[in-house]
Amino acid sequence: MLPAGFFCEREIEPIGKWFLHQWDRLHSNRTTSHGVLSESSDSESEEEDDEGAFEDDIIYLRSLDPKETKEQDHYRVLGISKLRINATDEQIKKAHRFKVLRHHPDKRKSAGEDIKEDDDYFSCITKAFEILGNPQKRRAFDSVDPTFDDDVPEVLKKDKDDFIKIFGPKFSANARWSVVTPVPELGDMKSTREQVDRFYSFWYDFDSWREYSYLDEEDKEKAGDKWERREIDKINKAERKERKADEVKRMRKLVDNAYNSDPRIARFREEEKQEKAAKKKAKADQAKARKDEEERIIREKEEAERKEKEAKDEEERIKAEKLKKEKEIQKKAIKVERKRLRTIAKDNDMFVEDEDERVTHLSEVEKMCELYSIEQLRDLVDRLAADKDKARNVFIREMNKLNNKMDDDRKAEAEMTGKNEGPNKGRVGVEWSTDDVQLLIKSVNLFPAGTSQRWDVCSEFINQHSKSGVVRGPKETLSKAKEMQSGNFAMSSLKEEVNKMAYENLQKGQKKENLERTKAESEESKRTDTPAEQAGLNNTAWAPEEQKLLEQALKTFPSTTPERWERISEAVPNRSKKDCMKRYKELAELIKAKKAAMAAAKKS
Repeated sequence: MLPAGFFCEREIEPIGKWFLHQWDRLHSNRTTSHGVLSESSDSESEEEDDEGAFEDDIIYLRSLDPKETKEQDHYRVLGISKLRINATDEQIKKAHRFKVLRHHPDKRKSAGEDIKEDDDYFSCITKAFEILGNPQKRRAFDSVDPTFDDDVPEVLKKDKDDFIKIFGPKFSANARWSVVTPVPELGDMKSTREQVDRFYSFWYDFDSWREYSYLDEEDKEKAGDKWERREIDKINKAERKERKADEVKRMRKLVDNAYNSDPRIARFREEEKQEKAAKKKAKADQAKARKDEEERIIREKEEAERKEKEAKDEEERIKAEKLKKEKEIQKKAIKVERKRLRTIAKDNDMFVEDEDERVTHLSEVEKMCELYSIEQLRDLVDRLAADKDKARNVFIREMNKLNNKMDDDRKAEAEMTGKNEGPNKGRVGVEWSTDDVQLLIKSVNLFPAGTSQRWDVCSEFINQHSKSGVVRGPKETLSKAKEMQSGNFAMSSLKEEVNKMAYENLQKGQKKENLERTKAESEESKRTDTPAEQAGLNNTAWAPEEQKLLEQALKTFPSTTPERWERISEAVPNRSKKDCMKRYKELAELIKAKKAAMAAAKKS
């Protein structure tokens, strides 16, 4: 089929009254010659063949109105209604020739037919050939072919098995309008997804050559002037555009209804859904496997760490036990050596020549037992036992050596303290007195490791009970405690102060104790105790410092601590066990009363 707008030259046969008159004149005087008779017989045979190829519906032809040729079926007029759009140009020519030879008015008159005025349908044949013989006009007529079914099947809801049978012929019929060829077919139920997708992609983008110029109500050629032609053309174009839009909607509805009715689409969707579900499941299985693998690796790592920790803990436990045993052995060994030193000193009468030296030598022996290591004690005992006559001289030299070393260490420590701390501000960082050292030892025992802000509490305890007036900070208290814990007494003046105190106490002896006892008894005889004092209670008000020490002691020694109140009273100077228990009960009742008051306030 030729595209729209295509024109071609065609040989036109002469038709009309003049042509028929000349044709009758030339063939009226027939001769009996072979050639003329042969020609006549050939025409008759050709007419006989055409009679079988083309229809000749005389009743329909006589029913036509020559003034309304636009309403006639041109294919039926020429007798090719079965071929219609598939008819070739050659077939149209032959059909027209056949109709002319049969129905030309002159032909009918010569055949003796009586032609009435309202029976002149030959102009309808001429008009049909004029339309179908022109490619552009034929396309316009084909676009509005009265035999074409424009109906669109509705969406199938139940009988989807008849989908191919219902929609297949519709798409095949509408394929005639396609500009692009070949047109893909609907296929069958076994068509692949690619074929089905290609089919719907083509029809959703369908390009149709169908147009509606044949239905123009006004003929612009009949207009009186160009302005009227312009208006008629404008009206015709608007109507064609509207009809074209309706045709596009019709085609879109056909494709949509087919797509929504196509059971293959539902099957493809289900397959796609199953495929997605399978992919999702595979992905989930893969993620689960990966997670299981990660958890396995973590468990193995944790198990390895646990075993490593257990092995390390076991190793540390064995090491600690070994160290403990070594310490116990060393402790027993040093006890043995100290006992040997004391024994040899006792056997040598404390290496004295004068009774005034006894106390001094006794304190020096104890100092050596306290400060010397096991090797030093063993070496000293061996040297003392080597020569009993020279034992005194060996002891005197060792005593002088120890005292000189302690003096040197004290001076060196004083110099280092001065360099590190600079000028004393508020008397912080000065040398620790014997009383302060005793307070430090007592505070460490009262507030063991684990106490909240332990060194702040210890330093506060020392500052409250110290008579020297020296302010000790937490860092200074911690440093002194570490120094004492290290056991390096030879490098500090601590042991010297302790030895000095021990010497003074030993020198005073029993005489001082008897004097103090006598004095206390005399004071007690002069004073009359109150009932509270006789009951062991101190009725003086609790100072803030005492209250703070009590609270800290209650935290340090919980209810599960053996002899709890004895230890708490030791942490609070000048307060007995009964004083601490009484104060605790007062605080508990005070808190209980406050809670009750708060509860009553909330209710009100």
